[in-house]
Amino acid sequence: MVKALPLHLGSVKIFPKFDSSYDLPSLPLLPPARLPAYGFNKLSLSRKFPPLSQKVYVTDEKVSLLGARTQESSLQFRDESPVSMELQSISSELEFDQAIADAEEHNGLVILVWMANWCRNYIYLIPQLERLAADYYPRLQFYCINVNMVPHKLVVRAGLAKMPAIQLWKDGKKQDEVIGLYKAYLVVNDVQKMIEHELTGE
Repeated sequence: MVKALPLHLGSVKIFPKFDSSYDLPSLPLLPPARLPAYGFNKLSLSRKFPPLSQKVYVTDEKVSLLGARTQESSLQFRDESPVSMELQSISSELEFDQAIADAEEHNGLVILVWMANWCRNYIYLIPQLERLAADYYPRLQFYCINVNMVPHKLVVRAGLAKMPAIQLWKDGKKQDEVIGLYKAYLVVNDVQKMIEHELTGE
């Protein structure tokens, strides 16, 4: 029943008239809850739980273990090696000779990537070669040479026929090369095979 609140006007109390024709919304009746005959206490103790302090300790241990595993996983996958490396540019015969000399101080191997301004294949090839250069760093150095920026005698010295050309030099001499006139990922695969063959002898 809705209780009408009185309105005070001075010393006179006026009760507003309640409209009995207003129907309050009816709620569905739910069946009464039935508990087992053995009672609520036995039902709650039918499964044994550890004390509260032990339960909190186990939870903290799991959280600590999870944090340790997360930290270990982040350390495991943290690699300081570069994903890609920009190829070092050679723009003169002097720089070319210096690159060859630097390679001879290590294993004698160096990769020379020859390209030209009009060579469109180089645009698609260079990002993948930069990733390959990062894979072999610091064992092997990659250099980029634009034939439009170096003397023609250096081009003749390298024995270039087509471009882009990826040459492997060892001890100051050209050992092998890959001509990149097909899909970039296939070119990079052949370059990697060329390098591995020279490194392992297989």
